[in-house]
Amino acid sequence: MSDGYAERLRRLAAQRGCDTMLSGVRPATAREQLAALDAMAGDDLPDFYGEGGAVAELEARVAELLGAESAALFPSGTMAQQVAVRYGAELTGRPGVGLHPLSHPLLHERDAYALLAGVRAVRTTTAPRNPTAGEVAALDEPIGTLCLELPLRDAGFVLPTWDELVAVVAAARARGARVHFDGARLWESTVHLGYSTAEIAALADSTYVSLYKSLGGHSGAVLAGDAQLVRYARAWRHRYGGTLFQQWPVALAALAGLERELPRLGGYVGHAKVVAEALAGLPGARVHPTPPHTHQFRFWLPYPAAVLDSANVALAEEERAWFVGGWRDSEVPGLALAEVTIAGPALELDADGVRELAARFLRRLRTN
Repeated sequence: MSDGYAERLRRLAAQRGCDTMLSGVRPATAREQLAALDAMAGDDLPDFYGEGGAVAELEARVAELLGAESAALFPSGTMAQQVAVRYGAELTGRPGVGLHPLSHPLLHERDAYALLAGVRAVRTTTAPRNPTAGEVAALDEPIGTLCLELPLRDAGFVLPTWDELVAVVAAARARGARVHFDGARLWESTVHLGYSTAEIAALADSTYVSLYKSLGGHSGAVLAGDAQLVRYARAWRHRYGGTLFQQWPVALAALAGLERELPRLGGYVGHAKVVAEALAGLPGARVHPTPPHTHQFRFWLPYPAAVLDSANVALAEEERAWFVGGWRDSEVPGLALAEVTIAGPALELDADGVRELAARFLRRLRTN
């Protein structure tokens, strides 16, 4: 076992033992996850190679929520989006794909969009937000697909306004491009945009949603759009090795998340504003965006990341309280960044409770 993995297990064990938690959720054991699957399972036969069973139920449910004609389950969002941009390139004859420099395909997929899908990135803007209609209209080369990540995670989980989103989609259409939404976190974007998931997805030709980032599922993603897109997606899913023999555990966990977590996300988004305001008042702290656009936001403190992580684990192990973990050093020496995720446990903390927990955390920093 590597030192890094051992430290990760230590953090998870400490987090699981906490009675109070500001950011994130308590990790579930394998036995607890199996019990949750058992509660969702029926007596029907499971799926076989993506057909029937809980997989078919999940695909129909997500298609309904997104107002789409059809949908297909994928093992990962990376694979789903490879198919979406490949489809756009083949349909339009244009290999250019409009991508933000901070988008997931450019930062986290090891150039798979180019090496596997055979498309070329056309960077849409250098600003830490999604592109504007003017920026898309001014692109100096044609694109077959404009990809919009909603929200843009690596810029701070930021979203455009509804009018800005409508305008940028229209600008892409005027250039003859298809529009694809990277909706890994689309479920919680409805509050800021002011429209339902179906109304948001209706703006795009295809939409990908994650089954675990906010829903708490095991893994997986769904790509939704018209029937022609989904037929194409199923063919390429097979070629990519994504048509697995059985995926009922992934499907059942996702259905449980749609039933349990989806109705609560609006409350998490609302409470994130309360938490962010309380954290912004800490000495030397910064939060972005203000107020948060979703239930996640960025948080900076003027300490090295290793010191902050150590203090957080010690707080968890010794006081059964979890503040914020996953710190990393920023480009400014001595200033560290973390992503805060407001979920069920944080609802137990009002603004005073957040400040009290923060004070306990900061006391540990002062004594180190």
